Parts: sequence; structure tokens; C-alpha cells
Amino acid sequence: MSKKIGFIGIGLMGLPMAKNILKAGYNLKVFNRTKSKAEPLKEYGAKITNTIQDLVKECDIVITMLTEDVSVDDVMNSSDFLENLKSKATVIDMSSVKPSTATKHGNNLKIKNINYLDAPVSGGTNGAEEASLAIMVGGDQKDFDNAFDVLKTMGNPTLVGPVGSGQVSKLANQIIVGLTIGAVAEAITLCEKAGADPNKMIKALSGGWADSKILQTHGKRMIEKDFTPKGRTYTHLKDMNNILDCANSYNTHLPISNLVKEMYKTLVENGHGETDHSSLYKEIERINKK
Repeated sequence: MSKKIGFIGIGLMGLPMAKNILKAGYNLKVFNRTKSKAEPLKEYGAKITNTIQDLVKECDIVITMLTEDVSVDDVMNSSDFLENLKSKATVIDMSSVKPSTATKHGNNLKIKNINYLDAPVSGGTNGAEEASLAIMVGGDQKDFDNAFDVLKTMGNPTLVGPVGSGQVSKLANQIIVGLTIGAVAEAITLCEKAGADPNKMIKALSGGWADSKILQTHGKRMIEKDFTPKGRTYTHLKDMNNILDCANSYNTHLPISNLVKEMYKTLVENGHGETDHSSLYKEIERINKK
């Protein structure tokens, strides 16, 4: 593959995403603050760099996959990043951040003749490993077309509008995910309280209107009380806050999202920030013990 790719952020999602780029045959350089987390990529042919400056030099595409707006700002505002990007390179931020953050960085990079796409993902670690992520992209058509083959190695990219639109679509995704997790948690709780077998309930609902990936996967986690993190609770709280922040900027009220946000907030305050976001079940459990 002729394109030279750089990848910043080798975490739970970034590791399998970078691995799939390498498996597709691309030349890939990676950087992570904790260098040891990137070491497993060596066997797949990655070059592990010591600095962001070393990573971005000569790269045609630079991908960032970071935890939050502050982390993205720290990278994209740094001189090591901005002063070493190749002219007409494309920066793709696959982190989940505020739409306003995406727009800000898109505008800053455009001034420097750098292309920009915001391309957050959905599908969790399983989707990252299986290269089946939903990838919601904001930006120009020509930049999307240029990066399409690289994005395709990680999942299913769709251009949804101008810069910032990818993040808006991700917020819409997180509304549906967060609210559905709450609905599944209540359904499991009701079955347990009323003496119905929740496993058999999930089987009975299979193929019906209430069926979903969340029911099938998160429902089983709730039944088994296995909240090993695939998507963390504190991350979903961040997303719910970003949803309401975005909605407020358009004078739009999202009452159910606000309720779920408050539940995630209480969950994090009670020490469950590092658990899987399906642990919203535990907040339903806490409410029922009052």
C-alpha cells in the first residue's frame, strides 16, 4: 500500500483498529503515551515512534483515537503535531468528542492546508477486532474518498455531512445506545423481580421489535453480573453530557437523555466509572433497594 499512515492512541479500541490497518498491508507508524501498550503491534509490522513529531512526519494520513476532548486538544494544538504535518495530509479524528471540537480543529487545520475528517465509531471492542465498526464521517467528499480505503479496513464508513456531522451522528448513536441499555436493564430487573427467566425472555424476544444487539449482549452481561469493561461507564457519561451540550446549543430539549445522563452520573459517583456501561443495571438495582 502506497499511503503512509500514522496512528495516535493505542487503547482498548485503538489497538485492534491499528492491527486491522496493518493486516490490510499499510505502512503504519504508531504513538501512544504509554509505549508498552503499542508493543503488540510490532509483530504485525508497525513502527513504534517515541514522539508525535516522529509519527506525523511524511504521513499521508494521521489517525487519532483518544479518550476525550482534552486529550484531542492536547495533541492537535501541540507544535509537535501542527508544525510537522505534511502539506495536504489528512487528519482523521476517530475519537468521540463534541461537534464544536471537531469544527474547531477542522478550521485550524484547513488554514495550514491540512485536510480533516471527524470519524467517530460505534461497535465497541468486538467491532474493532472484527473490523465491523460503524464509522460516521464528517468532512468533504474528496477527503472522504481519499481516505475511504483506509477507513474500510476498520469497518463501514459513511459520509454523513460536513465537518462535525460525524460527531453529531455519534451523539445520536449514543442516545439510542444509552436509552436502550436503560430499557434492557429495566426489562431484566422486572423479569428477575417477577420470577420470569430473563435468559428465556431474551430468547423469546429474538427477531421481534424489541430485539437488538444491546438486548442480546448487554442483557446477558446484566444477567451474569459481568461488567468487565468493553465500553466504560465514565465514557458513556461523557457522551451523554456532550449530547445535552449539543442539544442545548440548538435550543433542543432531550428529556429522556437527561434522565439517563443523571443515572450514569450517579453510577460514576458511586464508584462504577470503570465498569462496562451495561452496569446501568446496577443503578436500577440501587433505586429498587431504597
